[in-house]
Amino acid sequence: MADHDLSPPPRPEACELCGRAAPLTRHHLIPRSLHGKARYRRRFDRVERLTAILWVCHACHKHLHAVLSERELAEHYRSRGALMAHPQIQTFVAWLSTKPAGFRPKKRAARRR
Repeated sequence: MADHDLSPPPRPEACELCGRAAPLTRHHLIPRSLHGKARYRRRFDRVERLTAILWVCHACHKHLHAVLSERELAEHYRSRGALMAHPQIQTFVAWLSTKPAGFRPKKRAARRR
């Protein structure tokens, strides 16, 4: 398999969730901690596991992982649309999108259990 098949999507100018021009990180839509588990290896091929990525700012990335578990992310939130449909994510992103690029939220959301 050629290396270019495993390339992440190109880095956009702004966060794919809040739209702010801030430093971006890769959010794996199928969390890397689950890539080796048989259940996810059967459901998603290697290319999908490695290239299903959203480029998000640090604040959005922290919030995603504070609100949703790795399994919830892999099972139900494998796309931008699915993430934006989650009420806590939607509310946070709407609020954060009004803040300047350098803004960092002070308090982390409690993980929903």
